[in-house]
Amino acid sequence: LPGTGTCYQQAKRVLHAAVPEHLHAREKETGIIQQFLRDHVCGHRPGSLYVSGAPGTGKTACLSRVLLDCKDELARSKTIVLNCMALSSPQGIFPAVGQQLGLPTATGREGVRRLEKHLTTKGPMVLLVLDELDQLESKGQDVLYTLFEWPRLPGSRLVLVGLANALDLTDRSLARLGARPAGGPRLLHFLPYTKEQLTTILQERLGQVAGDPVLDAAALQFCARKVSAVSGDARKALDICRRAVEVVELEVRSQTLLKPLPGGEY
Repeated sequence: LPGTGTCYQQAKRVLHAAVPEHLHAREKETGIIQQFLRDHVCGHRPGSLYVSGAPGTGKTACLSRVLLDCKDELARSKTIVLNCMALSSPQGIFPAVGQQLGLPTATGREGVRRLEKHLTTKGPMVLLVLDELDQLESKGQDVLYTLFEWPRLPGSRLVLVGLANALDLTDRSLARLGARPAGGPRLLHFLPYTKEQLTTILQERLGQVAGDPVLDAAALQFCARKVSAVSGDARKALDICRRAVEVVELEVRSQTLLKPLPGGEY
């Protein structure tokens, strides 16, 4: 079967959890993040945004898409993106941010003080994006509290965007902030994908592969129904379909190898 390998390889490629050109069913969230960055980073107004939602609901993909789309608008500010999973402890966030800002290494209180001084002196806006923010939970929640306090310091030029799985992280950790006159961070929650949304996402991805569909519509709907019932995690749905393509590919290969010769019999 000439070319079958390529259509299966293409299918597996489009089913990877990369950042697509267009995020289906996340137009509203994308618009909110875009507007927030325009108002605060481009508008020179410090502030914070807390993005929550279960894994695979498109938080990181949405933010990555917006950062790509707004690259030119954000060019005059400094953008730092850190994944908190990579830190060995919650306190490790301060030296990590300091390093990104080109500050001399300092640990403990001295490091935090130096960062605060840097972020409240004149200069371009700093956009700090912290993914997997849940990792920064600490005893007394001092790390999270300090970070979300920074945009509210007089003369601050920091815009903070935190992404976390937990919906109530702000209630638990930042209740002190909410009680203040200026209030806590702006909240944006990503709901799990529905069966219909997952089906469309899978169809959109596989629609990029030319020729007959590699997986039929019933298989996609079955996968979407199962995943939406458990988690609504788009990454899981893409994974399952990728594995299904591998199974089909192996079956087709073995059938090709077993085909009888023309005119011959088994």
